[in-house]
Amino acid sequence: MFSYYFDLALRSLKRNRVLTALMIVAIALGIGASMTMLTVLHVLTGNPLPGKSQTLFYPQIDPRDMADYEAGEEPPRQVTWIDGMNLLREKRADRQALMTGGAVPVQPTQSALDPFFSDARYTTAEFFPMFDTPFRFGHGWTAADDEARARVVVITNELNNKLYSGKDSTGQTLRMKDTAFRIIGVLGDWRPNPHFYDLNMGDYSGVESVFMPLSTSRDLHLPLNGSRNCWGRGGADEAHFENASCVWLQFWAQINDPAKVAGYRDFLEHYSQEQKTLGRFQRPANVRLPSLMEWLDINKVVPSDVRLQTWLALGFLLVCLVNTVGLMLAKFLRRSGELGVRRALGASRRAVFGQLLMESAVIGLAGGAGGLLLAFVGLWLVRRQPSDYAELAHMDVAMLAATVVAAVVSTLFAGLLPAWRACQITPALQLKSQ
Repeated sequence: MFSYYFDLALRSLKRNRVLTALMIVAIALGIGASMTMLTVLHVLTGNPLPGKSQTLFYPQIDPRDMADYEAGEEPPRQVTWIDGMNLLREKRADRQALMTGGAVPVQPTQSALDPFFSDARYTTAEFFPMFDTPFRFGHGWTAADDEARARVVVITNELNNKLYSGKDSTGQTLRMKDTAFRIIGVLGDWRPNPHFYDLNMGDYSGVESVFMPLSTSRDLHLPLNGSRNCWGRGGADEAHFENASCVWLQFWAQINDPAKVAGYRDFLEHYSQEQKTLGRFQRPANVRLPSLMEWLDINKVVPSDVRLQTWLALGFLLVCLVNTVGLMLAKFLRRSGELGVRRALGASRRAVFGQLLMESAVIGLAGGAGGLLLAFVGLWLVRRQPSDYAELAHMDVAMLAATVVAAVVSTLFAGLLPAWRACQITPALQLKSQ
């Protein structure tokens, strides 16, 4: 029966080529526009660490003075050096990492390469296991390396390809700012989206090329990248940030047991009260402990224009479907005589309704194919835009399947009213008019 209805649908569509083409184009335009923006939204709202994000938290405390104080306001989004080191030493979480962004002058030993600056991440040893960073070669450093201010680095696969043609470079010497560093690890393919661990560097920026111990970066006074917020007399230069009244570091904690989350929040409360007693903090204790996904929501990492464009695209799809309903209604009612004869010969309303819905499904498949091509073109245009998320606009298998399903389902819904209306035709009247 399915193949019979499919054959009838193809014959009917061929008889009205212009009308059929108009319906397919309408569906293709609506699906192409909406799936382009839904794919972009899907990429930007994805979980950067699936399966682990629920165990990662971003502790916030408020060390500022009373200037411009407002009760209930959000604490700073970064921590001071003193607070970051105190939280690290307490080790109240299963893992924790303190970090900031920077830029390092790389001095290649290869004569064919000129010196260049590379983005860097100054962090602590547990960064790599906490964020499940894959290694192609080698490994990360240890807590002992943090304490010793060791001259060790981990580089990305991209930088390894540039400097060492993709070979295992562990054990090689990399010179930066006239200092020799030993490469102990090369990361594999790793680019979490968004760039959740430091949104100050750009919500969807790429991974830094060089990773080194935070203590080493401070020992060598390497340049910093990122935001900072100072108060009082805290506007010190970068070389003295350790004692400055400035927040400029990011602190992450991994808490594997959900039952321990409340305990860690209590610890932050007690720490804030203790620091106020010591005279460092002036404001009442004000702490937050958002999870990774909550942190992304707080920072509104998805651009508002993307959400707006997605709603506009869905509205355009709705307009296309309304037009398709009108075209289908005209097409089906034009065949009243044919449908009346079928009913008179014994075909049930259900059978006629199924036949007409099959025609709608075929139109949806054709429109979906056209919409898929338009979506690929739309995503190619998005990747041409000067946005930090533009290069991420690629359609995965899930969105590929969703495009076809959306086209068929939406066209079937569009065909319900025309098919139902056509089934209400009285066979006797149609036979008499013939």
